[in-house]
Amino acid sequence: MKNVLIVDDTKNIRLLLTKCMMHEGYQVESANDGLEALELLKTSKFDLIFLDIKMPKLSGTEVLKCIREMEIHTPVIIITAYPTVKNAVECTKLGVVNYLQKPFTVEKIRSVLNELMSEHPDFGIYKQTDNYLKEAKELLDADCFKDSLKILKTAVSKELDNAELYLLISESYRGLGNQENAERFYKTYQLFKK
Repeated sequence: MKNVLIVDDTKNIRLLLTKCMMHEGYQVESANDGLEALELLKTSKFDLIFLDIKMPKLSGTEVLKCIREMEIHTPVIIITAYPTVKNAVECTKLGVVNYLQKPFTVEKIRSVLNELMSEHPDFGIYKQTDNYLKEAKELLDADCFKDSLKILKTAVSKELDNAELYLLISESYRGLGNQENAERFYKTYQLFKK
């Protein structure tokens, strides 16, 4: 399981991100401020860091500089309520991979994660197949066929022999009105379910 560090002085932000990341299959630790984050980084390895820019004691930018000075190259997503060009330039130079602007929703968090994984395929944080299946089923129930198809294609690239993935892909294509692909993936489903 991959580890994520969430650094934000607002308890509700930490809780929202923690719940979301745990639901996505990550192990999560959190810190109230930059000093606490740096202590955690001395003893634990993380695969992704969510870092608030505006915090007491030590700003997110200062924390980011310290992280890079410690030779830690973990991808960082900046959390900010007040994006500025100066901060964006400074953080980008320090290797920030994305920004999450407050207030944000669970959907926005997922979007940022999906964007990160599509831009950095070697990133190494992947959901378990069960999470993909659950999310795809929810999207199918909501008639969001394109979105479910996108998730299922990602999942099938990681687990080629999972029959249920092919069944759901078939249902997604059927929902989109593409009967030819629906039948093709249904036949693949039948091959793997044996």
